[in-house]
This record gives sequence, structure tokens and C-alpha cells, in this order.
Amino acid sequence: MYLVSLSMVFAASILVANITAVKIIAIGSESIDAGIIAYPLTFLISDVISEIYGRKTATKIIWIGFAINVMMVVMIFISGKIPAASFWIDQEAYDTILGAVPRIVIASMIAFLVSQNHDVFAFDMWKRITEGKYLWLRNNASTLVSQGIDTVIFVLIAFAGTYSWSAIWSMIWVTYLIKLAVGLADTPLVYLLVWKIRKANNKDLSCFDGVTNG
Repeated sequence: MYLVSLSMVFAASILVANITAVKIIAIGSESIDAGIIAYPLTFLISDVISEIYGRKTATKIIWIGFAINVMMVVMIFISGKIPAASFWIDQEAYDTILGAVPRIVIASMIAFLVSQNHDVFAFDMWKRITEGKYLWLRNNASTLVSQGIDTVIFVLIAFAGTYSWSAIWSMIWVTYLIKLAVGLADTPLVYLLVWKIRKANNKDLSCFDGVTNG
């Protein structure tokens, strides 16, 4: 149940991030894509899955998320190509917003596969090095590097040639600083989720053992 719930939040966060990334929002005098709101959740969720269910399970969830996004792109493309009803006048708006999604998703998916697989690998590496101790260390050590990899790859592929290099550099460093802050701030939530799920799982196992032994 908990793995299914985490996987659903993970997939939903990717979908929302890829669609909202079309909008460029202002952070003070700087500009970044709105995908920053949802995307950091994916690293939080993947770390929780890695901690509780292991590296192999986390890797499977990453590939499922990739497949879901490919499916979304195909559906958006097909929907955009089907002739609109004669009274529907919003095709241009559809193309302007959702038509930009394929490039955003391609950029996101390349960045996603590289950074998420690095995150799971680094998380598992730090877990072995620390012998399962210091969750805060492996959470931040894996996420903060992975977020940097993700940011650089995504912004370069998604926006190179669309905006000036100064604007692109601005997006990279501002986006990473925000992800850095979110990554550090979400550590208590990682601890809370891991504790709650482990407690619930242990309770479920105890009930099962009680029924079996009875």
C-alpha cells in the first residue's frame, strides 16, 4: 500500500513538473521554470523508497515514471494532431502551451534518468558506507549532487536557443539554489515518512504473525 502511494506521488510529481515547466516564473529579478514547485518531491520520494524498499525497487519506479511520461507525450501529440471541432477556437493556445511539452519532457526525461539513477546509486553507496546510519547524510549527499546534475542537463536541453545564455545561466543557478534549499529542508520529512512507514509495516507484520501463530 505504502509503496503504491509513494509511486503514485512520484509519477504525479513528474507529470506536473513537466507540464508546468512551460511557464517561466519570476523569483525576484531572476526567472526559472515553474516545474521547480513539483519536481524536488521526486528526489524526496525516491530516497524514501530507496531507504525502505531498496535500490532495485527505486530503480524500477524510476523506469515506470519514465514510461508514464513517454505515454503522456504521445497522447498530447496525438490529441494535438486530431482535427478540432469547428466551434473550438483554442487550438493555438493548446499548441502554445502543450505543444511545448514534448521538448520539455525530452529534456526532463534525459535529466531525470541521469540524475535519478545517480541519486539512487549515491544513496545506496552512502548507506553502505555508513552501515545504515546517518539517514540525513545519505539523503543530502545524494540529492544535492543529483539536483545539480538534473538542473544543468534540463535547462540546457529545454531552453538552449530559446533564451539568451545569460538567461539560461540565471535559470541554472537560481533553480539549483532553490532545489538546494528544498533538499535540505525536506530532511525532516524524509525521517518522518521512513519512520511512519516502517512503524506501519512492522505493525502489519506483527498482526500477520499473530494470526499465523494463533
